[in-house]
Amino acid sequence: MSTPLRCGLLPGESPPVVLTRNAPLKAYLEEQLAMPVELIVGETYSATGEALRAGRLDIAYLGPVTYILQSRKAELEPFARPTHGGSTGPTFQAVIVVPHASPATCLYDLRGKEIALGDLASTSGSWVPRHLLLEAGLVAERDYRRRHFGGHDQVASAVAEMRVPAGGMSREVYTRLLGEGGIAPGSLRVLATSRPIPEYMWTFRAGLDPYLKEDLRQAFVRLRLPAPLRAYRADAFIPAVDADVDRVRQWMEDILQARLIPGSLPLAFSEPGLNARAASPFTHPFTNASQPEINPCP
Repeated sequence: MSTPLRCGLLPGESPPVVLTRNAPLKAYLEEQLAMPVELIVGETYSATGEALRAGRLDIAYLGPVTYILQSRKAELEPFARPTHGGSTGPTFQAVIVVPHASPATCLYDLRGKEIALGDLASTSGSWVPRHLLLEAGLVAERDYRRRHFGGHDQVASAVAEMRVPAGGMSREVYTRLLGEGGIAPGSLRVLATSRPIPEYMWTFRAGLDPYLKEDLRQAFVRLRLPAPLRAYRADAFIPAVDADVDRVRQWMEDILQARLIPGSLPLAFSEPGLNARAASPFTHPFTNASQPEINPCP
């Protein structure tokens, strides 16, 4: 039996859920490549990225933040990303949710509160919600306290059960949890929605066989079967390149710079792969194409 293709997945939800949703893609790749495929869910977002960087995975589906952090340390190569058709294209969004009965009417009302976030390296579960809060004038640990739960489903549960007054998470996961009964109808409401975020990217490790890389590129761009695409809410996969995540690089830079403002308090959590005292590695030119949906305070 040949060596399996090792595919890394992020623990955005519980590992059994992630594996089940990706089982049709596994079967498709095994048929297209004529080789076994192993799906591996990392314990954390950083663990998946580090496994790809270290060569313990062959490809991995990385969020923009995980990719940006790990590509600073290795020659990783993005090659495919999902696209959703229409005006959405290859993007997704984050939301900040509150209990339905919360008195909060805008993000600034969360000042002085504890806010639930996902994995430290999650794009829509941590960094983009923090950028939404920053645009509302709120800096982590100066104006609100972070409490990291891990998966998006854990964040939703914590807010719905009123263990925390607000939380940041993927809009897609929020919608799916509502539809599948993962959170009770009427228990949460959306306080703010982010602007479009560049999609996750399937990414090659450094040194992967070039013939296998080409076979993988073709397998993903030819994919039209509904079952494998359903896990990604995708119409198809399209090619991906490093510059696709420049928008997120700028948001990370904004957050990093806010930490250096005089009067900001030390963070309770270290950022994965970052040194606030060093020159920022994230700055890239970028013009925002749209604005987030934030309820303004009176």
